[in-house]
Amino acid sequence: MFSTLVLCAIMSVVAGVPQGYGSSPPPSYGTTSGPVVPILKDERQGPDQAGNYNFNFETGDGISRQEQGAPQGPAGAVAAQGGWSFTFPDGTPGELKFVADNEGYRPESPLLPTPHPLPAHAVAQIEFARQQEGAGPRPTYGTPIKPGYN
Repeated sequence: MFSTLVLCAIMSVVAGVPQGYGSSPPPSYGTTSGPVVPILKDERQGPDQAGNYNFNFETGDGISRQEQGAPQGPAGAVAAQGGWSFTFPDGTPGELKFVADNEGYRPESPLLPTPHPLPAHAVAQIEFARQQEGAGPRPTYGTPIKPGYN
C-alpha cells in the first residue's frame, strides 16, 4: 500500500515536469493574426546623462508616435510632450497631442469627449454669484436667535 502511494507520488511529479529542457521556440508574431506591419521609421535618443530623451516612429499602416522629455524643477521630474496619429479603418485621420508636466497630463484631440455647454440661465446664475461674492459682506436674513434659546 505504502509503495503504491510512493509510486503514484513519483509519477505525478514526473508528469508535471516541463518537457524539453532546452530553450523554448521563438514566438511567431503576426503569422496567425494577419500581415506583418513594417516599421518605416524608428528614431530614439536618450535618455542622456541629464535625463533628456526623444523618440519618433512610424509604421506602414499609418501609425506614428513621437515624444520629447526633459527633467524640470528641483526634483528633476520629467516633463514630456508628444502625440500619436493614425487612420481609422474608414479612412478618417485621428490625432492626439499631449503635455505632461508639473501642471498634470493635458491631452488635446478632437476625438476626446467634451461636456455639453451650460444653458444660458446657468451661466447667468454663475455670473450673478461671482458678482455677489465680490460685493462685500452678505446681509443677515431672518430673526436673530435669542441668547439661551436652542
